[in-house]
Amino acid sequence: MTGAGVDAVLFDKDGTLFDFSSTWDVWALSALERLSSGDAVLMQALADAADYDIAARRFHPTSVVIAGTNREAAEALASALPDRTVEEIEAVLIDLAVNAPLAPAVPLAPLLDALARAGLALGVMTNDTEVAARAHLRSAGVLDRFDFIAGFDSGHGAKPSPSPLLAFADAVGRDPARVAMVGDSAHDLIAGRAAGMRTVGVLTGPATQADLAPLADVVLPDIGHLPGWLGTA
Repeated sequence: MTGAGVDAVLFDKDGTLFDFSSTWDVWALSALERLSSGDAVLMQALADAADYDIAARRFHPTSVVIAGTNREAAEALASALPDRTVEEIEAVLIDLAVNAPLAPAVPLAPLLDALARAGLALGVMTNDTEVAARAHLRSAGVLDRFDFIAGFDSGHGAKPSPSPLLAFADAVGRDPARVAMVGDSAHDLIAGRAAGMRTVGVLTGPATQADLAPLADVVLPDIGHLPGWLGTA
C-alpha cells in the first residue's frame, strides 16, 4: 500500500524521530546511577524493575519504559525504591529526560522541510512529557517545523488511546483517514488504527519487522524513507 492521499503526518518521538537505542539505552544507565546513588545492588534492582540489561546497556523489548509514560516508568521503578514516592521518582526521570543525549534517526531538518514543501501538516505525539518533547525538538533544531506537539501530559491522553492522535487531526484540520501515524512501537500503531489513520512502522526502535507488520500499512527502515512511500520524493 502506498501513501497516496496522505496530507498530514504525526510522528512518535523516541525510536522514530530519534534512534531509541542510541538515545534512551544510553540515558537509562545514567538515570539508574542517579536513582541508586551509586549503590550497585540497588542499581541492579532498579535495572530489573525497568527490564534493563546493565551489561548490554539496553532495555529488553518487554520493558514498560519503551512505549510507556514517565509515570508508568516511575511506577515500575518504585518497586525497588520503597522509601521514595512515585511522584518523586517521576520528577527525577522528567528532569533527566530533558537533557537526554539525542541521536536523530536521520537528518531531521531536510526531511521535515521536504514534507512541509509537499503541503503536509506535521505533528509529534509522544508518551514523554510535552516539556521534554519541546526541549528535544529545540535541541535538534526542528521545533518550529511542527504544527502540533503533545506529550502524555498535554491533556489529550496517552497512546495507545487514539485521543491525542485525533487531537492532532482536529488541530490541523485534516480528516483522520488522510493522516499517517508514524511510530516504532505497537502502541503507536494501535493508536493509529483506532483513530482511523494510516499506520507506518519504523525500525529505529526496539520492535522488529515481525512485531510491527501486523499493525502497519507499511514498515520502513527509518523515517528517511517516508517521502518515497508518500510519493513526494
